[in-house]
Amino acid sequence: MPKTAASDAQDRALTLDEQLCFAIYSAMHALNKVYRELLQALELTYPQYLVMLTLWEADSLTVNEIGARLFLESSTLTPLLKRLEAAGLLTRTRAAEDERQVLVTLSAAGRRLRAKARDIPACMLQAMNQHPAELRQLREQIVQLRDSLLQHAA
Repeated sequence: MPKTAASDAQDRALTLDEQLCFAIYSAMHALNKVYRELLQALELTYPQYLVMLTLWEADSLTVNEIGARLFLESSTLTPLLKRLEAAGLLTRTRAAEDERQVLVTLSAAGRRLRAKARDIPACMLQAMNQHPAELRQLREQIVQLRDSLLQHAA
């Protein structure tokens, strides 16, 4: 059977380089590689850095609040929090009003670490070698894409 323009387009649609998901996935790997290097000085992994960013933005959050902010299940988040607590960067305590809730609060060392992390966004901006306005637009598009996908999955 001869190939048609439609079947050629369908075949191209199934190539790796045509996949948006692969472009995002491989870009995330590249981002993680740069972050890994920058975060070594802070002795943080990228997921730990995301937790710290969340707490630097709003301290004393419940595990559920942090999980919702980071799109993480508590089963994924709890080991991260335990490692950050063992490193002395935060404390976890049961909420007095509801013992089922665990409240996560920065320690003094966790608050001090924020000052050491101040240069990371500028370093990432430099590594991306893009105009800040273009990156803001790209971030907005990715957030819209994420929200559409979450809405579709619900």
